Amino acid sequence: MGAADHGGDPVPGLVGFARALRDAGVGCGPERVQAYLRAVAEFDAAEPSQLYWAGRLTLCAEPDDLPRYDAGFAAWFGLATSRPSPSAPQQRQPPPRIAALTPLESGDGEGAEQPPLRAAASDVEVLRHRDIGELSPAERAHLRELIALLRPDPPRRSALRLRPARRGELDPRRTLRALLAAGGEPARLRRRHKARRPRRVVLLVDVSGSMSPYADALLRFAHVVTRAAPASTETFTLGTRMTRLTRQLRQRDPEHALTAAARAVPDFAGGTRLGEGIKAFLDRWGQRGAARQAVVVVFSDGWERGDPSLLGEQMARLRRLAHAVLWVNPHAGRDGYVPVQSGIRVALPHVDGLLAGHSVQTLQELLSEVRRA
Repeated sequence: MGAADHGGDPVPGLVGFARALRDAGVGCGPERVQAYLRAVAEFDAAEPSQLYWAGRLTLCAEPDDLPRYDAGFAAWFGLATSRPSPSAPQQRQPPPRIAALTPLESGDGEGAEQPPLRAAASDVEVLRHRDIGELSPAERAHLRELIALLRPDPPRRSALRLRPARRGELDPRRTLRALLAAGGEPARLRRRHKARRPRRVVLLVDVSGSMSPYADALLRFAHVVTRAAPASTETFTLGTRMTRLTRQLRQRDPEHALTAAARAVPDFAGGTRLGEGIKAFLDRWGQRGAARQAVVVVFSDGWERGDPSLLGEQMARLRRLAHAVLWVNPHAGRDGYVPVQSGIRVALPHVDGLLAGHSVQTLQELLSEVRRA
């Protein structure tokens, strides 16, 4: 009667779902995953409410995990989670899976036999590695859900302020006060260490015509990063001019944020003047503090209609101010890619890494690079 009765082995799909939840911040360790698999084996995995409650009761360790679980369940299986009551009458529903990203073959072929859970896991995993610029409208709808599930961990730096700690250097002032409070009797030594605070992250997103297939996904990615650390994240677009979008992307709802951003940017799908745009950013924002000791990420394919030498000068200037500079080129993820564009060639000597940003998987890897920086 369990999930195994649906043909094929659903375990890989269930384990993949648990792994996606763990990446999203849900504290589901190996023991909870094993409990989840045992619970699913006792129920009908084709029943959405039973599948939902089996995971909610076994994979969630604390109340903060519940909204993350709901979002992950909806994205993985393509089902809205209204938290159905476990005692409510059960009605037969279609097998839990996300909508097929590619049409399934009809008839008695192999495509008609694949298990629902395995198909869902396979579709999501394929989509994570697909080039964003080549997706269909239906696939882009699923892409938005996957981007919303990303959980950035902002990079951190040592602050000047010292805080009390159990370990660290000796705090003479607090130790002396403890001795005086004890009347001169021996007291425990007080210690301190430097506090940690988020390091500023600056995102410069090229929205020119050559980057238009990636612009929406990259701005959604910028929204996720901004919402994770709104006080320490700045976002600008580069095209024929520079536009600051930080205020628009701080809105909670991604659709409202993207709509406000679209209204604020006057040069979507226009030309590319990277050198002039980065110069405007440095003159108005970067030199005054936005770029100082920050992790700066430039999203661009490197096609420069302006003077490449100006771009080289401004990238050198940016590198002197920033803690690290990363350049993300969607074309860098293709086999045989060679950085021949004029903008890339002059920028490479001044960046700490050239990364691919053409898929959800590479954007996840970018978050890891930013955190390590």
